Amino acid sequence: MEEMKAQELEQQFLQAAKIIARVKEEISSFIVGQEEVIDVVLWSVFSGGHVLLEGLPGLGKTMLIRTISECLDLSFSRIQFTPDLMPSDITGTMLLQPDDQGRQNFVFHKGPLFSHIVLADEINRATPKTQSALLEAMGEKTVTIMGDTKKMESPFFVLATQNPIDMEGTYPLPEAQMDRFLCKILVRYPSHEELKEIVLRTTGKKKVQVAKAAAKEDVLALQDLTRGILVSEELLDFAVRIISATHPDGEEAPESVQKHVQYGSGPRGLQSLISMAKARALMNGRYHISTGDLKQASLPVLRHRILLNFEGEAAGITADTIITEVLDKVSGQGSGSIR
Repeated sequence: MEEMKAQELEQQFLQAAKIIARVKEEISSFIVGQEEVIDVVLWSVFSGGHVLLEGLPGLGKTMLIRTISECLDLSFSRIQFTPDLMPSDITGTMLLQPDDQGRQNFVFHKGPLFSHIVLADEINRATPKTQSALLEAMGEKTVTIMGDTKKMESPFFVLATQNPIDMEGTYPLPEAQMDRFLCKILVRYPSHEELKEIVLRTTGKKKVQVAKAAAKEDVLALQDLTRGILVSEELLDFAVRIISATHPDGEEAPESVQKHVQYGSGPRGLQSLISMAKARALMNGRYHISTGDLKQASLPVLRHRILLNFEGEAAGITADTIITEVLDKVSGQGSGSIR
């Protein structure tokens, strides 16, 4: 009986890996390059978390998210955040509407937040009040309108974008609110060959159609499988050591952390690290996480959870440099790339 269960579980994970590979292949047929970004967004989707994307304008962030929604057959909405955007503009509002007898009743009209995948474009341009409404929906998966709580449909993902260069007229997210995002992804500039391919795909007559590679039920099933992936005591300890080493007073904190970091990651960072490692294991058809899963998940999960002090910012130190040194120290390795 136990052997049959093990074989059935193995088949489930192999099938899951095939579905994810099909989704990734379909996305890559339309989106040029950005393989790492696609991977991390998919890990986040199967972890059930929200993503903060940072990159220059025109790098295809909106197109990537729209393509993912089409591949997964999920509803999609895009909200362009501006300083005059009100919370009710995104959550929806109660409106007076006559019924068949001519009586006036309050009827809820859903806002664009009621979609499976929501692209919050330039989130740092909205006022803190509107940002808070979005972050409440992200954390609780509900919105409250005139005392009435409305539940979001599952699955529900928010992918917010930030422009790193045009900061005029923005309201940057406080660190406590940034922590609500499962991960932060830096969208890199395309290479020479990728730029040529982008032009060929977007300025010619031939149009690439994105096919549905999975359904809502598949996404929910994959999320359930992700939660069931095993984490050994040894690897859980390794994850805890990574988080502890991001704090200046941590036992294994490297010199750069002690010198340049004001605050390190909290417990939500540890939860996110384990969740993302599980999703990466699922993508590779494994029902247990590895050291490599934790290391690969560390940069996107922790880079927005480390607050540098004045000395660190003045020296031009980046969170990615800090995380890499933390991993080297905790792993007992010399300086090198993350594998």
